[in-house]
Amino acid sequence: MNANIAKLTLFAALGLPLAACAPEIDRPATVDAPAVRVVGAAESCITTSQIRNTKVHDDYTIDFEMNGGRTYRNTLPGRCGSLGFEERFAYQTTVGRLCNTDTITVLDSSGRSGITCGLGEFVPVEPVGDPSG
Repeated sequence: MNANIAKLTLFAALGLPLAACAPEIDRPATVDAPAVRVVGAAESCITTSQIRNTKVHDDYTIDFEMNGGRTYRNTLPGRCGSLGFEERFAYQTTVGRLCNTDTITVLDSSGRSGITCGLGEFVPVEPVGDPSG
């Protein structure tokens, strides 16, 4: 068996997305997202009617602020070019839920559509307080 085919088979068997196989040349050493503490298990979907605000931090990271004060961090499985610069995106759902199987489309300042990118899991987070008090 070809070594590359064996590796892809292994990744598929482990349930890893193919994006995990791609080289991370474009991924910066650090991201611009503020530090957070995970406060629960990752979820596959969030209810769109409960989204109060979104905050794009960089080409990989979006925080979804929900009604009631909960925040979910979505770290995209791959770089979404210009997302961090434009800081705006659109999505379309038919079931009132935004899921890790859905995509977002970056919008430029005039509202024109750009690149489309897949979402990751929605992880409940809270800000990490300043340790100096």
